[in-house]
Amino acid sequence: MVTSKKTVLTGLDQLEKLWTRDLRGARIGLVVHPASVNHKLEHAVSLCLRSKKFKLTTLFGPQHGILGQTQDNMIEWEGFRDPSTGLRVYSLYGATRKPTTEMLADIDVLVVDLQDVGSRYYTFIWTLELCMQACHETGKTLIVLDRPNPIGGSLVEGPLVEEAYESFVGLRPLPVRHGMTIGEIGLYLCSAYHHGLDYRAVAMQGWKRSQWFDQTGLPWAMPSPNMPTLDTALVYPGMCLLEGTNLSEGRGTTRPFEIFGAPFIHAETIVQLLKEYKLPGVTFRPLSFLPTFQKHANTLCHGAQIHVTDRMKFKPFKTGVAILKAIHNTYPREFAWKQPPYEYEEINLPIDILAGSRRLRMDIESWKDLDAMERWWKEEAKSFEKVRKQFLIYK
Repeated sequence: MVTSKKTVLTGLDQLEKLWTRDLRGARIGLVVHPASVNHKLEHAVSLCLRSKKFKLTTLFGPQHGILGQTQDNMIEWEGFRDPSTGLRVYSLYGATRKPTTEMLADIDVLVVDLQDVGSRYYTFIWTLELCMQACHETGKTLIVLDRPNPIGGSLVEGPLVEEAYESFVGLRPLPVRHGMTIGEIGLYLCSAYHHGLDYRAVAMQGWKRSQWFDQTGLPWAMPSPNMPTLDTALVYPGMCLLEGTNLSEGRGTTRPFEIFGAPFIHAETIVQLLKEYKLPGVTFRPLSFLPTFQKHANTLCHGAQIHVTDRMKFKPFKTGVAILKAIHNTYPREFAWKQPPYEYEEINLPIDILAGSRRLRMDIESWKDLDAMERWWKEEAKSFEKVRKQFLIYK
């Protein structure tokens, strides 16, 4: 672990120092997961229990559990009483995803400390949105402890979400790769949807938009079981699209989202087809693998591993779409779109709620040119960049 003076300090690192006088003695609830640690790997719960500026009364956990205990996606978990602290732990990925009035009864302030990975599909930012709704309705203060966007804060890619396709992988208009921190997203959501909410963000010290996580000096703690490395986060804005298909996105392997395949694919054929797209900053290596769980569990799959050669040129969303197009066009009888339910959505196809509309799927089904497809989502991302400017905390 790097401990030089160049190490970025997260909102959690700054919390005790920047806790405001008007909230002195407040009862707080804490929304956390295993990655809620400071630069010394001390967890937020331990740090908050020691504080004399406020009193920690309640804990909340998002998808995958407050302990990171649910390996697969879309697995609910139940709340419990934490044996080490005696605090009540509420699940925000179970009977409800939005804190109820009863859950917030013993707090004055809800503090959110979740490590996002820079992609709209990742549900922690939507847990934040639902927490903001609940705090707005009950008159509670909400504070976000800001953290770096692991894949940088300067690059934006992908389409926005249409209202008819809002879901827990996209509750508000946001590009797939949004280029914002969770604190900045909170500012955007507050301004656009929650006027009157007492929203505050404890900013980081030393983080710049151009920085990737491995340039921050901070230790990487897995924010979810299938997000083991920064390399995973980098490809995720495109490769999560495979969750809307019958293709394995590498869950059940040691390289989720970096590898993909299916039993019906010929690895060398698909790699050769992908080369023809001339995608920037990436190369593909033929690969066979045996998932231990999820899609095609214990069945030999063939496909490829993604190797990013230039992360500034790499376009994860376009790359993910290219993979879908190549397999859809080559194996039209075997390839299939996954059917609902998916992330609490019972009607719309999973691929449509991931993409934010049905347009991407229809373009793939009609064999539309990849570069032509990219033009429309480029326009959507560009329009959002004008909106996001006013909510950026860091340069």
